[in-house]
Amino acid sequence: QVQLVESGGGLVQAGGSLRLSCAASGRTERIYHMGWFRQAPGKEREFVAAIRWGDRYTYSADSVKGRFTASRDNAKGTVYLQMNSLKPEDTAVYYCATKGPYTDYSKSWAYDSWGQGTQVTVSS
Repeated sequence: QVQLVESGGGLVQAGGSLRLSCAASGRTERIYHMGWFRQAPGKEREFVAAIRWGDRYTYSADSVKGRFTASRDNAKGTVYLQMNSLKPEDTAVYYCATKGPYTDYSKSWAYDSWGQGTQVTVSS
């Protein structure tokens, strides 16, 4: 199993920036993708961004493209989500998660280990 610990959420004004961290431990050799998802009250969990563990290739949802970037610190086994130009509609609980190969990186059902979630609130 992979254990994930998130940090970095908070309250920020629109246009501001935050960086979320997700530290992975345990059976990290099983990780193929690490993804970021978010869930706002009353809405379904949605894909935000992902990074391929081995070569650090990144993906992002159209709603955050050009504003959010996933990255990985190999030495620390930590993945970051840099969020710039934040908007009130980005307000949600953000989760990191990991999965193996062969399944769609953008589907939450494909992920088998999840962090505890961290709240991001963007005020207008």
